[in-house]
Amino acid sequence: MGMNSLDLLQFHWWDYGNNSYLDALRYLSELQSEGKIKHLGLTNFDTKRLKQIYEAGITIVSNQVQYSIIDRRPEVSMVPFCQQNNIKLLTYGTVCGGLLSDKYLNQSEPRSADLITASLKKYKNMIDRWGGWQLFQELLTALRRIGDKYNVSIANVAIRYILDKPAVGGVIVGVRLGKSEHLQDTAKVSQFILDTDDVEQIEIVSRKSRNLFQSIGDCGDEYR
Repeated sequence: MGMNSLDLLQFHWWDYGNNSYLDALRYLSELQSEGKIKHLGLTNFDTKRLKQIYEAGITIVSNQVQYSIIDRRPEVSMVPFCQQNNIKLLTYGTVCGGLLSDKYLNQSEPRSADLITASLKKYKNMIDRWGGWQLFQELLTALRRIGDKYNVSIANVAIRYILDKPAVGGVIVGVRLGKSEHLQDTAKVSQFILDTDDVEQIEIVSRKSRNLFQSIGDCGDEYR
């Protein structure tokens, strides 16, 4: 890559049945001490393993996890642990592959064939488990009402909501280059802050949803 060191190396491990991830992270820590890596991060680790890694003396600065208004599983155990130990969350799925947007407000429930990317299919399934399309429309309506207040999009509000959460260091917003980049729109996220009334409008809808932590598990469990 033509670089003397990597600013952040994010490490993922699929099978918890094989705990060699600790050995791998110790080796990466050695590379870090040599200056080849500046910071170590994780991707889709759950709280139990993050705690294990932390207690092994390996310094982790971030964990990349799925986190959105729909999927608030990180709030159960991941966020408290990260707050206590100065670890930041880098979140993805925050706009549910584009479903948390004005495009789907007041629209009928899409068929599987209408969801043209794997990401859309994945997050539509998450919405189904969360509470279904009708409740999702209630959420989009609330987000649109908040967006009108600040002259921003539904996606902007959804991103701002997660950015303001404890332990969140940044939101990763996916793009499809040449098709749906949304660069100018996404930049508006930095131009407003949600107040307590805005947050309560979102909470009113969220309280009607199902508990995804109970049905899916902790961060990353949907992949295991």
